[in-house]
Formats: sequence, C-alpha cells, structure tokens
Amino acid sequence: MRVLLTKIVLTACVLFSASFPAGAKVALQKKRTTRHARRPQKPLREPDVIFVPTPPETVDEMLRQARLKKGDVLFDLGSGDGRIPIAAAKQYGVRAVGIDIDPKLVDEATENAKREGVGNLVTFRLGDMFAADLRGATVVTLYLSDTLNVLLRPKLLRELPVGARIVSHDFRMGDWQPETSVRVPWKNLYRTVYVWTVPRGRRYKKGSVSRL
Repeated sequence: MRVLLTKIVLTACVLFSASFPAGAKVALQKKRTTRHARRPQKPLREPDVIFVPTPPETVDEMLRQARLKKGDVLFDLGSGDGRIPIAAAKQYGVRAVGIDIDPKLVDEATENAKREGVGNLVTFRLGDMFAADLRGATVVTLYLSDTLNVLLRPKLLRELPVGARIVSHDFRMGDWQPETSVRVPWKNLYRTVYVWTVPRGRRYKKGSVSRL
C-alpha cells in the first residue's frame, strides 16, 4: 500500500512539474536564488555612532576645503544616506566611494545616487571602515567623533598617499593639528570643518604613527 501511494505521489509531482513551461521554471529558480542572496538587513556589528546627516551648507564647505580636482577619488567613512559622495560626483565630477556598516543605509544611498544621476561615479560598500582598504583614496571625509578620528588616524596615515586630504566635520584628530579650520553658519550655531594633509614621512607636528 505504501509503495502504491509513493508511486501515485511521484507521478503527480512529475505531471505538475511538466505543466509549467520551461521559462516559468527558470523564473521560479531565479526568484528563489534572489531571495537567498538578498543583503542582510542588520548592521555587520553595533555601529560606533548613529547616523546624523551633515547639513548641505557644511557638505559644500567640506568639498571646497578638500580641493577636489580631476582624478581625485573621495572616500566617505560612515557614509549614511550618501549625500557627501553624491555631492562630490555632481559638483566636481570625481569618483566617490561611501562605506557604511548599515545595509539599509547602503541600499538607501545607492538608490539616492541613481536618482541623482551619478550612479556611474559613486559606489557604496557595506563594510567596517576599520577593515576597509583606503589605498585608492586621495580624499577622505569624516563625520564621526573625536575618539573615532584618533583611532582611525594610524590607518589614514598608513594607507593614504602623501598629499591626500582628510576633511572632518566638527571633530579633530587628537594632537594632530589641522591645517585649516572653517566655521560654517548653521541656524543659530555653526559647524566646523577641519582639514589635514598626509605629510611626507607620514609624521605630523605633535606625534607620529609609531607613537599611537
């Protein structure tokens, strides 16, 4: 009896499968594959800071202070909704890369870049900024914290080329004194943009990589 039932079930499965055209089977397989390959929606780890958007006026000043030129590649660490890389591509025509640990923000930023017409110039990567390879960057932008900037400092000095510009919104680099600081009016307050350039020998006035 069990053998008979098994044969009946197998026959029904074969008939059911045959009733689908070949294209439908391929479509079903693709749908299953896409579902399994979908990006995870939780951050890779607990984010170091929450996403707080940089005001447009401050974005513009950061890019001015970065002295962007043809051939530059801007990396934005903790890129959030992608506004800084997108503005760099739109205003200066440079390539830009955003790195963020939150997959939802990476997806949002990618869609924003497409909507603004710079999807060919801007890439957003899901990743940890402390593990990311920064050797392709000539400009790095930050809006993190004083502590995170100091923790990133050895990596920036080690991986960025001499002459690369580092631009930070509101937060400094410990005892590495900025070359430039510019106040940007914002509502009844102001924001500050700090700029550093990676020096020859990768040493700065009040410290060195070896001391960190």
